[in-house]
Amino acid sequence: MNRREFFKKSLQAGLLTGTVATFGNYHKLFANSKIYTPPNFDLVAIKGGMPDVMFDKAIASLGGMKSFVKKGQTVVVKPNIGWDVSPERAGNTNPLLVNRIIKHCFEAGAKDVYVFDHTCDDWKKSYSTSGIERTVKDAGGKIVSGASEGYYQDVTISTGEKLKTAKVHELILSCDVFINVPVLKSHGSAELTMSMKNLMGIVWDRRFWHRNDLHQCIADFAAYRKPDLNIIDAYNVMIKNGPRGVSTNDVIQMKSQLISTDMVAIDAAAAKLISYNPTAINYIKLASEKNIGEIDLNKLSINRIIM
Repeated sequence: MNRREFFKKSLQAGLLTGTVATFGNYHKLFANSKIYTPPNFDLVAIKGGMPDVMFDKAIASLGGMKSFVKKGQTVVVKPNIGWDVSPERAGNTNPLLVNRIIKHCFEAGAKDVYVFDHTCDDWKKSYSTSGIERTVKDAGGKIVSGASEGYYQDVTISTGEKLKTAKVHELILSCDVFINVPVLKSHGSAELTMSMKNLMGIVWDRRFWHRNDLHQCIADFAAYRKPDLNIIDAYNVMIKNGPRGVSTNDVIQMKSQLISTDMVAIDAAAAKLISYNPTAINYIKLASEKNIGEIDLNKLSINRIIM
């Protein structure tokens, strides 16, 4: 039995029993629920609450959003809004989380908070059906299109092996703070979507990545633009048929969330949540080899919170 077949059978067993007991690493990641406060955490892993409430508690353990956003700064929040599917399908970032992140940015003194994605489905439908357009406006943020090539500017990826250049959305190039907010889910080509994969939504030509070693291109671009903060939504997780999914049968509820400034570390932790060895996800391994971040979670200071 290969790894994919084992993973599929394990998922089915968990769904039949109504538990996530088959996700051994999920429990190991949260094995210590004691909250402690060393000078700095490399990663916060929280589970057991609603997405917005978990974020309140997790960001507080990092000193609050004021640790990342200063008065008068312009912030870009980049969720996954790629698909014309409703929130319960878990194809996009949970709108409750996006709303709360924006509110925290304004409370920290942000001047403007912009939200966009270069969507795969029609951008107007994706923004609406996902619930993200409404929740952004409710929080006082500005929702912006990523659907026109005119919004993107050429950049050079000086350390890229496969990806030497890219067209990046002008908001990313001009903002003071970049907050990356992917949803954790399966992906047919990349195995999993997490923080590094979510950066494909800030560039124009994604097809080049798919044609020219997707995993290497993801790692190459991760070296170019590191977000100031990464927040992985793992409240509802699409564990098959990603990245768009077919129905809610593709989704399990994990009620979890991860926060870190390190994309490699947070992607490694997210992979472990659903029983993947991080080194089995090639772009995580490649990014680690490029010294973009730390793949070994044993070397990190992790605040594990169970609500």
